[in-house]
Amino acid sequence: MNTIAQHWIDGQWTGSGSVLESISPADGTVVGSFYDGGEAEASAAVDAAAAAFETTAWARTPSLRATALSRLADALEARVPEVAAMLSRENGKLLGETTWEVSGAVGWLRYAAASARTQTAGRAAETAPGQYTHSVPEPLGVAGIISPWNSPIMLTVRALGPALAAGCTVVVKLPAQTALTNELFAQVLASVPEIPAGVVSVFTESGNTGAPFLVSSDKVAVINYTGSTPVGRHIAAAASTTLKRLGLELGGKAPMVIFPDADLDMVIPTVVQSLVLMNGQFCCTGSRVLVHRDIADQVRTRLTAALAQVRLGSGDDEKAQLGPVIDRASAQRVDAIVEEAASYGTVLLRGGVVTDGPLADGAFYRPSLIEVDRTDVRIVQEEVFGPVQTFEIFDDEDDAVAKANATIYGLAASVFSSDSMKARRIARRIRTGTVWINTWGAISEDFEEGGVKGSGYGYLCGPRAIEEFQALKVYVEQDHTQSAH
Repeated sequence: MNTIAQHWIDGQWTGSGSVLESISPADGTVVGSFYDGGEAEASAAVDAAAAAFETTAWARTPSLRATALSRLADALEARVPEVAAMLSRENGKLLGETTWEVSGAVGWLRYAAASARTQTAGRAAETAPGQYTHSVPEPLGVAGIISPWNSPIMLTVRALGPALAAGCTVVVKLPAQTALTNELFAQVLASVPEIPAGVVSVFTESGNTGAPFLVSSDKVAVINYTGSTPVGRHIAAAASTTLKRLGLELGGKAPMVIFPDADLDMVIPTVVQSLVLMNGQFCCTGSRVLVHRDIADQVRTRLTAALAQVRLGSGDDEKAQLGPVIDRASAQRVDAIVEEAASYGTVLLRGGVVTDGPLADGAFYRPSLIEVDRTDVRIVQEEVFGPVQTFEIFDDEDDAVAKANATIYGLAASVFSSDSMKARRIARRIRTGTVWINTWGAISEDFEEGGVKGSGYGYLCGPRAIEEFQALKVYVEQDHTQSAH
């Protein structure tokens, strides 16, 4: 690794300008230093990507792309422990979670390698006598990927894989909170000789000049952004001037709908896991617990007790269930939302910022559970991005669906019931991109992920992912020795 983490642009390591520090949210110590990027890095990367798209064989050779993606998967797999350990230090997730993330990204790259061979062919037909028509999915051009800090490897790879499989060249803007992890990932990319210079560039940015450049540049044909809904709206507006393709996976307020016939011995730990995974900083966090009135007392008691027992700890603590949020400012922001909610809801469990003991130097926040009887309040309507859940009671199926659909979000939901037909009936009525039945959080590279409503649009993973980075071109050829009429 470079002494100061650098950007990987046009096949070269580069770094200049401001040098910032990456701070561990677990204890406030300095993990390392990095060069902060911006518009200059974005512009250089876009120019390199545009040139590589036109001058290299990348966009026109599916077999090259398949081989490169397979080699990239191998290279990342060889460094899973190293990348996972650094990611845990920088963003505070437990080491088991970061290991799962990086290992999962390997699988997504292998899926993308297969897509490069199987989803780049077209179809052909004689559409009239002597008239031959064929359609071919072609790469859109330069793709810009803007990734968040909560899961930077997986959330980058699930867009990068299909973009490269399609034949696009790519510029990746990664977050400053994981700057040293970003360089490790760039090292993996740089180690694959089958990827020509300029095909993939990676830069890190703490500000907001490089990402807006990608969004507004007329050389960038498609943007994939994962992050908050307010920023997603801004990106959609800014991108409209160039009419570029957009894929947006935005915020979520995933409801966990629990019926009286659910297996509570399974449900309670599942609901807890849905909160603590990624330290509550996950777009699919089970932040809303919707419980049928008949079992409300039982679930309230059991869930409150389970959350109170959650063990906090740093990423390398094998017994920890919950790590820190990304920084102390975020911990204070989460606490302010909980404090406000206490004015209109009932506090079942008041967690809060850890201010004493061995974890006091970090950004740790104990879980909170707030019971509310309204859906028009901030803690229900806004993505908290921390270990905070609401407890809400419903009376029947219609009430459950109405409350589940009461936010602007539509990314994920869960339904718990031993009656499979009822569970499917409710799942069908909830407006969301993914719905889990008697589980939570299961994902597969074989099936699409995406949202509806304020959670965005477009798909990543599965067979439709590559289509986000392709345009269909139709060719019509006439044999004039035959009549087309």
